[in-house]
Amino acid sequence: MIAVRWVLSLVFVVQMYLALAAIALAFAPWALVSREGAFAAAHAYCRWVRFTARVLCGLRSEIRGTPPTGEVVIAAKHQSFFDIIMIFSAVPRGKFIMKRELLYAPFLGQYALRMGCVPVDRGKRGAAIAKMKADVERTSGLPGQLIIYPQGTRVAPGAKKPYKVGTGLLYDQLGQPCVPAATNVGVFWPRHGILRKPGLAVVEFLPAIEPGLRVPEFMRRIETEIETASNRLMAEAGFRAP
Repeated sequence: MIAVRWVLSLVFVVQMYLALAAIALAFAPWALVSREGAFAAAHAYCRWVRFTARVLCGLRSEIRGTPPTGEVVIAAKHQSFFDIIMIFSAVPRGKFIMKRELLYAPFLGQYALRMGCVPVDRGKRGAAIAKMKADVERTSGLPGQLIIYPQGTRVAPGAKKPYKVGTGLLYDQLGQPCVPAATNVGVFWPRHGILRKPGLAVVEFLPAIEPGLRVPEFMRRIETEIETASNRLMAEAGFRAP
């Protein structure tokens, strides 16, 4: 049974990347003349990945809570590529704080810039934060939901990684509400490897944190709320931390 799941997972992964190229090329003329075309392409791709994950891998996906539609910061738990797909599919104009290396990924980098995503160099620490804040300010005229991963990278279920202050600095800079988002997707779709497990992957949007908190208080609050909700979702999925 595991061998069959592995083969189906391999088929899923291969077709997922082929679909990325096909959809990007099909929507390219629209995306070149309008930012709306880039968003339409990305939403179409997200729907396709969620559909094929269910059909080929038995991996269903569900959005809980109320996805934000206005100008907000979304601070999200990040466990695998699938939570990116799910969060983006749930909001109308998502734009990510993303690692700079993704700019060089075919199609992905070009579409990300078109939608207003902000690339950061994660290796430069203080300089990276300063540039990130400047780039966010520069793209503030492009409306949307700014999505950031406070831990800075994918974190496997059960693993611990500190929350970085950059999220708090953006919250303070922008003066916008912050919507925390929890997930359990890493239980089914790991950081590395081919096998995708069947089950119900969930992204849950939590109640918004209004602007005005001091940065240290804000950081404590998002870590507590995101980790508590993510642990609950992972336990619901049958995960038990070692």
